[in-house]
Amino acid sequence: MKNRKTYTEIMKLRNTQKKKSPEETVLDIYIQMVIDESLFKRKKELLEQKVNEAIDTHNEGLFMELSTEYRRLLKYAL
Repeated sequence: MKNRKTYTEIMKLRNTQKKKSPEETVLDIYIQMVIDESLFKRKKELLEQKVNEAIDTHNEGLFMELSTEYRRLLKYAL
Protein backbone atom coordinates (compact mmCIF):
# COMPACT_ATOMS: atom_id res chain seq x y z
CA MET A 1 0.00 0.00 0.00
CA LYS A 2 3.03 2.29 0.10
CA ASN A 3 2.76 2.79 -3.69
CA ARG A 4 -0.67 4.39 -3.47
CA LYS A 5 -0.75 8.10 -4.10
CA THR A 6 -2.87 10.53 -2.19
CA TYR A 7 -5.61 12.52 -3.85
CA THR A 8 -3.46 15.66 -3.66
CA GLU A 9 -0.53 13.95 -5.39
CA ILE A 10 -2.78 12.66 -8.14
CA MET A 11 -4.26 16.12 -8.71
CA LYS A 12 -0.82 17.75 -8.79
CA LEU A 13 0.34 15.19 -11.32
CA ARG A 14 -2.75 15.82 -13.44
CA ASN A 15 -2.23 19.56 -13.34
CA THR A 16 1.40 19.33 -14.41
CA GLN A 17 0.45 17.03 -17.28
CA LYS A 18 -2.20 19.48 -18.46
CA LYS A 19 0.30 22.33 -18.44
CA LYS A 20 2.67 20.48 -20.76
CA SER A 21 0.01 19.63 -23.31
CA PRO A 22 -0.81 23.17 -24.57
CA GLU A 23 2.87 24.00 -24.90
CA GLU A 24 3.44 20.89 -26.96
CA THR A 25 0.41 21.71 -29.05
CA VAL A 26 1.67 25.23 -29.77
CA LEU A 27 5.06 23.83 -30.66
CA ASP A 28 3.45 21.26 -32.96
CA ILE A 29 1.45 24.00 -34.68
CA TYR A 30 4.56 26.13 -35.11
CA ILE A 31 6.53 23.23 -36.57
CA GLN A 32 3.68 22.45 -38.98
CA MET A 33 3.58 26.10 -40.05
CA VAL A 34 7.30 26.11 -40.79
CA ILE A 35 7.01 22.88 -42.80
CA ASP A 36 3.99 24.18 -44.74
CA GLU A 37 5.75 27.45 -45.55
CA SER A 38 8.84 25.60 -46.78
CA LEU A 39 6.76 23.31 -48.97
CA PHE A 40 4.82 26.25 -50.37
CA LYS A 41 7.96 28.18 -51.25
CA ARG A 42 9.54 25.15 -52.92
CA LYS A 43 6.43 24.33 -54.95
CA LYS A 44 6.15 27.97 -56.02
CA GLU A 45 9.80 28.02 -57.06
CA LEU A 46 9.43 24.82 -59.10
CA LEU A 47 6.31 26.10 -60.83
CA GLU A 48 8.03 29.37 -61.70
CA GLN A 49 10.91 27.43 -63.26
CA LYS A 50 8.55 25.22 -65.25
CA VAL A 51 6.51 28.22 -66.43
CA ASN A 52 9.70 29.93 -67.59
CA GLU A 53 10.78 26.77 -69.42
CA ALA A 54 7.39 26.57 -71.14
CA ILE A 55 7.78 30.18 -72.24
CA ASP A 56 11.31 29.54 -73.52
CA THR A 57 10.19 26.48 -75.52
CA HIS A 58 7.03 28.26 -76.77
CA ASN A 59 4.85 25.48 -75.35
CA GLU A 60 1.55 27.32 -75.01
CA GLY A 61 -0.48 24.37 -73.71
CA LEU A 62 1.99 23.58 -70.94
CA PHE A 63 2.26 27.28 -70.11
CA MET A 64 -1.51 27.59 -69.69
CA GLU A 65 -1.66 24.49 -67.51
CA LEU A 66 1.24 25.55 -65.28
CA SER A 67 0.11 29.16 -64.98
CA THR A 68 -3.34 27.97 -63.87
CA GLU A 69 -1.74 25.76 -61.24
CA TYR A 70 0.50 28.65 -60.17
CA ARG A 71 -2.46 31.02 -59.77
CA ARG A 72 -4.34 28.36 -57.79
CA LEU A 73 -1.33 27.90 -55.50
CA LEU A 74 -1.11 31.64 -54.84
CA LYS A 75 -4.86 31.90 -54.29
CA TYR A 76 -4.80 29.29 -51.51
CA ALA A 77 -1.77 30.94 -49.93
CA LEU A 78 -3.76 34.04 -49.10
